[in-house]
Amino acid sequence: MNLKTRKQFGQHWLRSEKALERIVAAAELQKCDRILEIGPGTGILTRCLLPEVESVVAVEIDRDLCTNLVKKLGKVDNFLLLQGDFLTLDLETNLTAFPKFQNPHKVVANIPYNITGPILEKLLGTIAQPVSKAFELIVLLVQKEVAERLYAKPASRAFGALSVRVQYLAECEFIADVPAKAFYPPPKVDSAVVRLRPRQVQPEAIEPNKLDTLVKLGFGSKRKMLRNNLKSVIDIPDLTQLLEQLNINPQVRAEDLSVEQWVTLCNTLGMIWKPLDPPDPT
Repeated sequence: MNLKTRKQFGQHWLRSEKALERIVAAAELQKCDRILEIGPGTGILTRCLLPEVESVVAVEIDRDLCTNLVKKLGKVDNFLLLQGDFLTLDLETNLTAFPKFQNPHKVVANIPYNITGPILEKLLGTIAQPVSKAFELIVLLVQKEVAERLYAKPASRAFGALSVRVQYLAECEFIADVPAKAFYPPPKVDSAVVRLRPRQVQPEAIEPNKLDTLVKLGFGSKRKMLRNNLKSVIDIPDLTQLLEQLNINPQVRAEDLSVEQWVTLCNTLGMIWKPLDPPDPT
């Protein structure tokens, strides 16, 4: 390949036809679909998507790659390329002049691994503030370790704060492993395809801000019991009693609680929740 990768953008070109097939199949594409692709790179995935859907809007930060994509796909009428940083780009505003590409409802992308967290937050929002217009489906190729955390089950080694935050906002599924050799140049880690279906978990958090804080504190130290991690906001005897009422072992650790149990715990805290100490002005 004559296009040079740039380390600062975390670029690795996917070249595996098998991996491409798994990504496309996971997206459950239909002719009426409007797709958002983040970081199209050389356009290898883009070319697979275009014949199957109504439109693809791709966001690429690298100017050289944009020039190459325009040469290859610039005349394809259902392809729109936006140059810029996806994390700061106002997609809705940029698509105002392009009705055919407005309101993409699926995301299909091989994203830069070094900004996976911020990309997930922009696509899904946070517990405290979910995105106002949720995507129907999100298929991402991500670092395998991150993928394992996204679809991890409670009490597993990979289950953590990221698992709770994302699973509160979306159903997460493992699709396929993708080895490092599927890329050029090969990264130092293996990858995996995951599929997210945004939705609101039930029961819903009555006070999402509190749930966000609770999860952050709860996973502050994974080796400690939950009651010790939360003692800044809940007195240990009060939390012990509440856990027993919810039929949860008082010696439970954060990673042992399911997303639903986190929400139930937050919703039943009521008056035993202590206000957080104000930040130190110094």
